Amino acid sequence: MHFTVLTLFPDAFRFIEEYSVLGRAIRGGLVSLDTVDIREYATDRHGTADDYQFGGGPGMVMKPDPVFAAVESALAGIPDAERVATPIVLTSPQGDILNQDLVNEFANAPGMILVCGHYAGIDERIREGLITHEVSIGDYVLTGGELAAMVIVDAVSRFVPEVVGSAENVEHDSITSGLLQHPLYTRPAEFRGMPVPEILRSGNHADIERWRRQQSLERTLSLRPDLLETAPLTNSDRVFLASLGWSGVPG
Repeated sequence: MHFTVLTLFPDAFRFIEEYSVLGRAIRGGLVSLDTVDIREYATDRHGTADDYQFGGGPGMVMKPDPVFAAVESALAGIPDAERVATPIVLTSPQGDILNQDLVNEFANAPGMILVCGHYAGIDERIREGLITHEVSIGDYVLTGGELAAMVIVDAVSRFVPEVVGSAENVEHDSITSGLLQHPLYTRPAEFRGMPVPEILRSGNHADIERWRRQQSLERTLSLRPDLLETAPLTNSDRVFLASLGWSGVPG
């Protein structure tokens, strides 16, 4: 998976390039990340990438010409067969909220180009003429799109084989599995009067898996009942949830 991130602040990505799990994935050749300074594509000697708003108003606006040039340069380096399938993503509070379905869609692409918004916003012609997806990581506003781009890169990269270990780790994560994750425990067996549930030390794997599944269902019902509307539930799951008061429609 190859990511190209267009930003006014490329140094912001040094953390994920050098220190995180993604850093190891990049060094291992599992993921590649290019950060492109949009200012390098400005047409004046000052590298101007923003300007005042037409019609007046507070805040500066990112200019279209350097962004178009940077995206077109990035696309030129992609094979023709992959270019049309490469999403061009704008990080923006106006976009679709990032969720697992969207992450899965991006993970199946040959690569991604991410454009980090900044200042008061971007020139509308960038949105109209370049962007295929507009994505928000939540209903709040950040000082820039760099953090949101890092979240997207991190979430998508987890689906690249070997980035976070076994595929089973990813499949059983909260949300990815359709449910919230069951409680996790490690040593010591008792800590400050709080013991690890006896069933997890029983060695009976069938009982352990049943307990974990039921804990996952109970936690989802308590914290994110909306997920149950689309989660892949078995008849046993539905019977257990009904015993907890869930009134979902039987399968």
